Amino acid sequence: MAEYICRALREGSQEGEQAQALTIKDSIASPFGLHVFDHVFCQLYASILAEKSQFRNTTTTTTTTTTTRNSRPMTRSGEGEMSRGIIVLAFSRSPSYYLGLLSELGNQEKMVRILDCYSDPLGWKRRLAESGVISCGSEDSEVVNVYRDVRNLDKLLNEVVELGKGLVGQGKDRFCVAIDSVSEMLRHASLSSVAGLLNSLRNYVQVSSTLWMVHSDLHDMRTISAVEYASSIVASVESFTGIRNARNVNPEAISLTEQSALKGRFHVRAKRRNGRVKLMLEKFEVKEAGIAFMPVSSDGASAVSALLPKVQFNLQLSEKEQIDRSKVVLPFEHQEKTKAEQIYDGRQSLLQSKNDMGSIEKPIVAEASGRGQIFYFRDSDDEPTDSDEDRDDDLEYIMPIGAYVMNQPHT
Repeated sequence: MAEYICRALREGSQEGEQAQALTIKDSIASPFGLHVFDHVFCQLYASILAEKSQFRNTTTTTTTTTTTRNSRPMTRSGEGEMSRGIIVLAFSRSPSYYLGLLSELGNQEKMVRILDCYSDPLGWKRRLAESGVISCGSEDSEVVNVYRDVRNLDKLLNEVVELGKGLVGQGKDRFCVAIDSVSEMLRHASLSSVAGLLNSLRNYVQVSSTLWMVHSDLHDMRTISAVEYASSIVASVESFTGIRNARNVNPEAISLTEQSALKGRFHVRAKRRNGRVKLMLEKFEVKEAGIAFMPVSSDGASAVSALLPKVQFNLQLSEKEQIDRSKVVLPFEHQEKTKAEQIYDGRQSLLQSKNDMGSIEKPIVAEASGRGQIFYFRDSDDEPTDSDEDRDDDLEYIMPIGAYVMNQPHT
């Protein structure tokens, strides 16, 4: 299932569609969202290094025009091109973390750009440095660009567009966008502004795919629904032994739970192009080398049974109940299977039936089974045989009086 997500982000979208977008949700009960984000981010970056991230080819040449929030016309052409780079919007972690993460895969300065929204999100450090209160803070480099006004999302969108053009050029090459925390964006901007930024990134012609993470327990249902609506794939991280009521738990207990509960469930809801929704479930385990995903097998039936409604009765029979059920004799079954069964069908003559019944009476009386029997004798041979048909020959047809008068001749 994790491979399905990475493949969907790697392949991008077809002509006239928005870019693929992944939303990763976690909470204090399952604080493993950043592990999933790092896994998908590294897989996507590795595919870019291997030149596998490709915008799907289409055979049509029709172009679709869209407009971003800064009123720039953009078109999606029908010719597929490669995704040549990735832009990271770092809100919750330092850019040095991502540089160290990518260095293990082979850091290429020409394929990644980091927009630092973590070091000085509101520009306070720069103002203090200009007044001489503190030393000079972080400065821009070839890979890292410091952004000091996270409240202005229109300007942030322009910065992403300019970084993307500088990374892959203004041709048909494309790039990916990764946002490590939408929750941090919602601290400084309204929900409508953040949702508009996410949709504008998906609509931009040179963006092949996007992914972001959100802490679901920090926002209300309306905010989470708006973020999920802006994405095509929603991945939820749940812990097997999560904290259900975090308000009544002290921080020390939470840290102990995070250390012990390193396993959980990974739910994915993906929107297909035909309008259908695909649901998937996996289990994961956080190890020293990273996070590992495993399919849910028969051993993990408890995880699947948690999704089923609980009832107060058994849906299956036990072995003893099945044996007892097989011993029950139903009313329509013949109980005397050891004796020759003779059933009168009502089609024999009266004399023959008497002789036959006389021959049957002797063994019956001798055995004295103690069971009552019913014998049927026809009154005569003229009596018709039993039939399912309803015979009305003996019924007389009575003509209505009015019809009789109408049929009389005039005198």
